[in-house]
Amino acid sequence: MTSDARFQPYVLAARQSDSPTPLYHQLYSILKSMIVEDVLSYGERVPTESELADLFSVSRITSKRALDELAAEGFVERRRGRGTHVTYQYTPRPVQAPLIGMLQEIESMARNSRAIILESEMKAPPGDIRGEMGLNHESVLHLRRVRERDGLKFGLYTSWTAGVTMPSDPSIFETTPRLSFFRENGLELSHVTQTITAKLATHSSATALDVAVGSPLLSLTRRSYQQRGAEEKALMDWMEVLYNPEHFQYSMELKLD
Repeated sequence: MTSDARFQPYVLAARQSDSPTPLYHQLYSILKSMIVEDVLSYGERVPTESELADLFSVSRITSKRALDELAAEGFVERRRGRGTHVTYQYTPRPVQAPLIGMLQEIESMARNSRAIILESEMKAPPGDIRGEMGLNHESVLHLRRVRERDGLKFGLYTSWTAGVTMPSDPSIFETTPRLSFFRENGLELSHVTQTITAKLATHSSATALDVAVGSPLLSLTRRSYQQRGAEEKALMDWMEVLYNPEHFQYSMELKLD
């Protein structure tokens, strides 16, 4: 019997289930989810029919049929003497959303919350961001702000923007969305990418968001580009937002093809 701890939550859920779905299909669905979610990775050996039968308290006929179904759909490969191995290769796919809708959502959030400016200056970005933006040691617009709604601090925004200069009154960023400022100053963006992950609060971010050091935060890194010719694009704005999940929820609606 396998002692792989990754299976334990699935085993527990299966034992508590009273679903009328045939047992082989329940086991097939569990294994498929583990493969698609990269719990069981490409090339990894899947437990044997006997191991799965013992683990999930089903018959060997049930576990065999579940594995056969997975093999028929190309998720695993079964070879006599070598066992069953995962053949599905997990590849994260970026979610594509219309740029106009995304920018409208960003502006709406800005207009319906208050920004507290922590830093506003012209300075050179850190080395990794400088490299992405194709800069040497040029100064760009740097802002570090906290957004709050109803007195609750929900996001720490750190940004670096090329192609614009510091306004005479930086306090405009307390109420004016950055995108409006960009447009008013001739900076047009054509392409945006977003990466979402999780981070733990450092002393600096914990202080800004009024959370404990080590608290889990939702990290969103947004890169905004300007199109330059048919093939070339330039990174003009780099921003990371650290959200307190107790006061913020990120959701999107997707259309199925």
